[in-house]
Amino acid sequence: MKARSWIVNLVAALTLFLTGCAVTNPQSAANPDSQKAQITILYDAFGKPSAMEKDWGFAALIEYGGKRILFDTGDNPDILARNVKAKNVDLSKLDFVIMSHRHGDHMGGMSYLLSVNPKVKIYAPRENFGVYGFSLPSKFYRKDASLPPEQRYYDGAPPEIMKFGSAWPNANFELVDKTTEIAPGIPLRNPWQGLVRGSLKPWMRTICGATAHS
Repeated sequence: MKARSWIVNLVAALTLFLTGCAVTNPQSAANPDSQKAQITILYDAFGKPSAMEKDWGFAALIEYGGKRILFDTGDNPDILARNVKAKNVDLSKLDFVIMSHRHGDHMGGMSYLLSVNPKVKIYAPRENFGVYGFSLPSKFYRKDASLPPEQRYYDGAPPEIMKFGSAWPNANFELVDKTTEIAPGIPLRNPWQGLVRGSLKPWMRTICGATAHS
């Protein structure tokens, strides 16, 4: 299998939210162990033979500074559920979730995540008419006052802010399009910005001294 070009996006997104790794963060309710630094692979097509089911996609649990962070949800909710069980990981105890981008092999397990943790905060890239939801001022489209009302959006009187639906309407999404501090000392930028090339697993093994488990 040739190297996957989208790995660039994963490296970039992980880099962005772990740039605060030198800061000591308050302990969270989800995980009181503030000294733990570990990344557990939950979904991947690579790795040594194990109870984990291999599939195209990616998901990982990051435990650092007392925080439990799920990064992406893999491609298939059933496979994610089985792999989570194989790793004895409890996704009902998370501080938040980060979605790197909108490709199906990274968000396909969302339904399983929401079945066990329906209210968890999920940070996702803000995109025009994106799958995670979107809103913008109604001035974005051209209006023609010469048309009769029935031929104009909203009869010619659109709401000031137009909101567009998400594939998961009840999920607790927060869309990110600029640098946002999502936890003390942990800034997150839109993961489409500032891409960094490299291999994911070796990078995760060295960043902040964290240990990656596949």
